[in-house]
Amino acid sequence: DPGRGAEVVGKFATQHKTDIVFGTLFSHVVIGSAPAAGENKMPYFVVSEGHHVASTKLNRYVFQPGITDVKSQIQSMAPWIAANAGKKVTQIFPDFAFGYDHRDYLALKAQGGEVIAQIAIPPTESSFTKYFPQIPAETEVIYHVMVGPAVLTFVKELGEFYGSNRPQLFGFIDSLEATDINSPGLEFLDGSHFWEGSPRYAQANDSEAQKAYRTAVGIDDNGAAVGDPKDVSTAAHMFGCWETLYVVKKAMEDAGYKGSEDRAKLVEATEALTEFAEGPEHPQGPKTFNGKIHQCFGVQNISKVEGGKLKVVHKTKIEDGLYEAEGDYTTQAL
Repeated sequence: DPGRGAEVVGKFATQHKTDIVFGTLFSHVVIGSAPAAGENKMPYFVVSEGHHVASTKLNRYVFQPGITDVKSQIQSMAPWIAANAGKKVTQIFPDFAFGYDHRDYLALKAQGGEVIAQIAIPPTESSFTKYFPQIPAETEVIYHVMVGPAVLTFVKELGEFYGSNRPQLFGFIDSLEATDINSPGLEFLDGSHFWEGSPRYAQANDSEAQKAYRTAVGIDDNGAAVGDPKDVSTAAHMFGCWETLYVVKKAMEDAGYKGSEDRAKLVEATEALTEFAEGPEHPQGPKTFNGKIHQCFGVQNISKVEGGKLKVVHKTKIEDGLYEAEGDYTTQAL
């Protein structure tokens, strides 16, 4: 609820007088809440992935320093999709801002591919079979990224629709985040590929920082809560919360932050950051930060479903996802 988001940001600023606001996931709520952050001069750190922050269409008080945005993610993975999955792609995505980023930024022409159909589905939808006949018969790859409470239903119904004779599948793990990929009805996913920000399953080459992070947040080698294998984590995204808090810590230290009267200093100190080394504070991997657009850039993982687990088969480079800035927040008044 974007309206509720703006109301909450306002209350944090005027009633609770917090130092910062930290949160929102859903991109349409970020967009709706951002004006309240700007009006109240409240630093607002989001972990949303949408391109809305980096587009410079929000304001100087909104940052996304702990997780990459969809535009960068797609740009860095498009060559792999065209080279390894197929050239004719049908997209299925949620019908709101996050989904529109996927719709707008998957560019395959340079790799000899094309998006032949785009199917937007309301995030509140509970059954999806009626949408699948819209998928063109010549589709070689179904690119899917669904979110919300019915994601498991979406994936199961997709499998029931195609049976064993399906196109290649390339999904964002959002479609199965917090869901056991060994759930009944998901067997057809074997051999398909997913984007992951941080891998759900422990990998043979995990860094010491990644191992320490997994221990600290209490997830096992399968990405489930230690002691409860049915409680599957949102491992692909939740590192962004961890890393963002360390960015805030670093910026507050650099600013000599004492209290809410130093919010403007905090904004400027955050904008002055340029890179985050891989390590305990940034276990997902190294990142660069563009203070003009308030957005970080990092590595992406492409994982294959094999034997009921997700195995990383390709890792992009930071430079694969870089793009030209569309504006400059630092020119705005504080």
